[in-house]
Amino acid sequence: MNQIIAIIGGDARYIELIRQLNALSHITTIITGFNKLEQGFTGSKQMDFEDLELKTLDAIVLPITGTNGAGKVETVFSDEKISLSKEWFQKLSKPTPIFTGITNEYLNNITKDTNAVLIPLLNRDDVAIYNSIPTAEGTIMMAMEHTDYTIHSSRVIVAGFGRVGHTVANKFSALGAKVSVAANHIRDLARVTEMGLTAIPLDKLADHTGSCDILINTIPAPVIHKEAIKYLPPHALIFDLASKPGGTDFEYAERRGIKAILSESLPGVVAPKTAGKILADVIIQILQERKGGLK
Repeated sequence: MNQIIAIIGGDARYIELIRQLNALSHITTIITGFNKLEQGFTGSKQMDFEDLELKTLDAIVLPITGTNGAGKVETVFSDEKISLSKEWFQKLSKPTPIFTGITNEYLNNITKDTNAVLIPLLNRDDVAIYNSIPTAEGTIMMAMEHTDYTIHSSRVIVAGFGRVGHTVANKFSALGAKVSVAANHIRDLARVTEMGLTAIPLDKLADHTGSCDILINTIPAPVIHKEAIKYLPPHALIFDLASKPGGTDFEYAERRGIKAILSESLPGVVAPKTAGKILADVIIQILQERKGGLK
């Protein structure tokens, strides 16, 4: 049975996502917010947002950013203004998966009590773990660009040992860096030690930054504060991989002359093709599960 999927806006990784979906004979894609791309290139039917027939759609894919606080959708490949409203979602006539990277209070509220089934992809373990690979590679690339010394033997501290922090610590260690990981949970500190890395309780981070060359934050909370930055060597770098606004006191880092870079959405920047395929694979899997009656 053919499934019709509308893709509304998106960045470079969505080009690969569209390619992957179009490769399946049972999926028809309709794209809006891509009028700067040639239709033949994407292989999809281009349509203005206002012309979408919501009752015919089996799924909707929003940009990674979802909407802003006013419902506006980011359209990198179009000048078309697209905003989503409660009334728009109320036109859905059947339970319809709404894929987004992240959600927010506005998007949660306007989809409530409608047939929209909101699925924030970046909240899923599989997507986050897959994305942690290009994130780690992008961080390594930036470290090489912004330093005049090798990663091998450099002293790296990773704040956070979640899905991203684990991969980042592992990849830097594989390149010969002397990696420490700052984390809160005892089990994480134990796992860090088991990996042959140095475990640091997060509340003791400032006691260890005096000998740090590269400080990498993966925690979406204000954890790289003044005390931690104060003791960094003048040549040290901070890469903050957490979602905006990050977890670093950027103002204090600037006053201290420490270069601090907010590097969110690295998969879409350094490896959009890989990132797009990751999204497509997970969307296809979820649609297959739903078709089979799984949730």
